[in-house]
Parts: sequence; C-alpha cells; structure tokens
Amino acid sequence: MVDSNSHSEIHSFSGNQWPFLQTHPWKQQRNQQHAKGSHEQTVLSAVQPHIHSWTKSYGKNFLQWHGLQPALIITEPELCKEILNDKDRVYTKSKPNFHSKKLFGDGIIVAEGEKWSKLRTLSNHAFHGDSLKSMIPDIIASSEWMLEGWKKHEGKEIEVHEQFRLRNNQKLLQFRIPGISKVYKSSDEKESEKLEKGIHDSIIKIVKKREKEVVSGEEDSYGSDFLGMLLKAHYGANEKHRISECKAFYIAGQETTNSLLIWTVFLLALHPDWQEEARKEVLKLFGKETPNPDGLAKLKTMSMIINASLRLYPPVIGVGRKVDMEVRLGNLIVPANVQLHISTLALHLEPQFWGQDVKLFKPERFSKHGLHVILNSL
Repeated sequence: MVDSNSHSEIHSFSGNQWPFLQTHPWKQQRNQQHAKGSHEQTVLSAVQPHIHSWTKSYGKNFLQWHGLQPALIITEPELCKEILNDKDRVYTKSKPNFHSKKLFGDGIIVAEGEKWSKLRTLSNHAFHGDSLKSMIPDIIASSEWMLEGWKKHEGKEIEVHEQFRLRNNQKLLQFRIPGISKVYKSSDEKESEKLEKGIHDSIIKIVKKREKEVVSGEEDSYGSDFLGMLLKAHYGANEKHRISECKAFYIAGQETTNSLLIWTVFLLALHPDWQEEARKEVLKLFGKETPNPDGLAKLKTMSMIINASLRLYPPVIGVGRKVDMEVRLGNLIVPANVQLHISTLALHLEPQFWGQDVKLFKPERFSKHGLHVILNSL
C-alpha cells in the first residue's frame, strides 16, 4: 500500500492518473488498438501495447498503476543502466507472484545480495566452457533425432514449437518432470500445491538415484546432461536450494531456448538469403562433419542471425525492480514502494539506436561495423 505522501510525489511523473476502477492498462490499450485497426503493427505494439502507446504520449519514462500499486516504466537507456548496475543495492528484485514462486522457488532468479552471489558462483560451474563441451554429443544426438523425424513431414507443415520443446527436454535433462506444463494453466491454489509437490518429489527421486549411483561406484559422475552438471556444482548444498535451482534453470532455460530457436527458424524461412549465408558458413567450417566446439566459436554469420532474432523477439521482454525507500534515479526522485519496470523490448525497437528500419530483420547490424555505428548513437 502506498501512503498519501507517496501519492502526491508520484503524480509529479507523467503518466495515467490513478482511477478507482479500471481495466488492466495493457488490455485497455490493446482494445483501443484493435478498434483503430492500426496498420503500424510491431512486436512492441502487439505484446506491450500500453508501452508502445504511452511512450508517445508521456515520454520514455512514465507512470502507470496496477490497482493501487504505482509502477514506473523505464525505457531511457542511461536510467536502465543505473538500475541494473545497482552497486548500492537500492533497486531490489520484485517479489514473485504466487505461480512464479511455485515454479522457480527461492533460487537464483529471486535471490538477493550474498545469497545471490553464492548461488551465481555455484551455477557458474555448470555453465563453464569446459562443462558445456561435454554436452555437445548429447546436443548433436538430440538434433539428429529431431531432424530425422522432420524427414517424414517433407512438404508438410511442422509444429516447430513442440519439436523444439521435446528436443530441449532431451538436451537439458534426460527425463521429463511431470506436471510442469500444468502449473502454467492452473488457477486453483490447491491444484498448484499438488503439482508443485509432484515436481519436487520427481526431482528428489532422480537426484537421490544419481547420488546413490555415484556413492556406490556404479557411476563415476552425476551424468553429462544439465542436471548432472547442476548436481556437481551444487554438491553439498542445501536440498531446498538445489531443488529451486533445478526448477529455475530447467523451466527458464527450456522456455527461453525454445523461443530463440522458433523465432530464428521463422526468420530464416522468411529470409532465404540469410539462410543461404548461414548454410555456406557452416559448410565452409565443417563440411559434412559433425560440428566441434572450436568451430562453433567461429560461426560469425550465425551469431549475427541469432542476435538479430533476439533483438526482434527477446524471450524476456522486461525486468522488474522495486524501491523500498526514496531514491534519486537520474533527475527523478522516486518515492518508496514504487515498482520499476524496464522494457527490454522497447529498447530493442528504439529507432534512435537501431535506425528507422528498426522493424526489419537485418543481421548485419551485429557485424563489427554495424555494432560500431549503434554504439556511437548511444
């Protein structure tokens, strides 16, 4: 709850006024946009229509309300950097909602301060270059399995989202945790509790099995998949923390990777010229041989394509923070108990940085020359 003093300070910002009753701002703007039948459709106008519209009315930083909760939307790069380079830890992570808490637990995604630093250090082991190299054979095997299945659908449409989801299940873990997909859909708290327990018990069962095999000498490691690396990095850690990290990295890792793969394949289908450039590069580096770690680092064209895909269709479209006390942010005085929202999508689609052709898929933006031009515009 925000006190009356905060209300008076907050209204000094530009933005929509606090009403007694209103629809959600994004629903309100989406309805208005559909009514207008705008031909100026962009990813931002479709996914975050309120930000797309209100930055034009109120500027790069503006106020909106979630019921009684004030939220300051930030799209100005310098202010975004100040918030994220939070050395004094005044911009803390927003409290996760009910379902996010069930999915991600209290691991690195929601952790703060020393706890976050410790979990980050432990997790770095799982993402170290040498550790990831050991996963390449499994990644290749799962990709070959997927592509072999696609041959049966030659000339037909393929539901690539489901195909990539199955592939990433194999890549991240060599099993599927029952109940994860249902948590997203359930609105009943009792059902969510039941599903959460099922996920927890499934992870515990598999973890205990792998630990027992290592201790007994049946296996000399926890496995070469992601779960194996995570267990090795978190060996001896608190069980609750290990469960939270398994859930967080599995769910967040799978969904973000799915999104990247799907949009990249979609964009390459729309732009066969870049598809051909990527194919030439791969054949030049590997021929018909299996890709190797050293060669993967030399895929410059593919890196440009991936970055261009991430710019247009980022898996994470915003970052949330909050302030517990009054702070100065740039030239703004932000009162206590205000939520801050950084729209990464708005930054990715800002013509000031990317040019007037900001809506176009242009991987050359991420060439050495292209990045030089963009950095000079900041």
